Amino acid sequence: LFPESITTEQQSLVLVKRLLAISVSCITYMRGLFPESSYGTRYLDDLCLKILREDKSCLGSLQIVKWIQGCFDALEKQYVSVFGFFFHFLIEFTELYQFKFKYKKKVPQMDISSNHGEFVAGLCSKDVKQASRLLLRTLYLLMQDLGPLPNDITLSMKLLYYNDVTPKDYQPPGFKEDGSPGDLLFAGDPVNLKVGSVSTNFHFIKVRVTTEKKRVRKADSNLIQKNGPTEISHQGLDCEEEEEETTKINLLNLAFSQEEVIGPEKKRKVSEPKKLLLNGRK
Repeated sequence: LFPESITTEQQSLVLVKRLLAISVSCITYMRGLFPESSYGTRYLDDLCLKILREDKSCLGSLQIVKWIQGCFDALEKQYVSVFGFFFHFLIEFTELYQFKFKYKKKVPQMDISSNHGEFVAGLCSKDVKQASRLLLRTLYLLMQDLGPLPNDITLSMKLLYYNDVTPKDYQPPGFKEDGSPGDLLFAGDPVNLKVGSVSTNFHFIKVRVTTEKKRVRKADSNLIQKNGPTEISHQGLDCEEEEEETTKINLLNLAFSQEEVIGPEKKRKVSEPKKLLLNGRK
């Protein structure tokens, strides 16, 4: 399921891609979006994972797979900062999954010598894989705890980028420039849930869920963010500090504002695929 060793940038990228694909598969499966035939089965220790596959008999699941593959292209190029996956009605959304990415600068690692040879200081592959298992297990437990989604909602996805490195005309396969006019508002009383994060020597990925408070039945209090609802800023992880210290509190205005928080003239580059109406969930 994960690379045997996670010591190179390519191995780290494979891990991040798999974490994203498995997490999105988990969300769609546990939310009952697609039939069983759209998923393959893999095991992570004692945890049964359902992984989306290209099921030509289900256009919805096929579209999600193409969205994920488009995000992979942006990950490979180190352009994408936030992958947002959310359910909404028109301009109000009811549940959001944020995947935030950071790319670590390549710096010389310290060689530590001893009489028995030398080794390179860095993050241990075993610890990285353990953190990955914990993130997926936490997500699965959270999804089991969430109450059902409303009927006839739309599933959307947005990619936010690091402006300083992303070409203005870049769009991943299957995506186009975001044409949404302004913000999406949250429908109901929101609660932010911290799922977890994984850090390698080359990448950092962090997962967070925003949903209606009434939909959370008995979530671990450690998952609930103490500072209440926040706006999901297009600044993403551009800053060195954690996003909790930089996000703007703006009541229920919880979504992808196209305006960059660091200057009124600078716009955050955003992409979106074709939206997916979910009025025939299993």
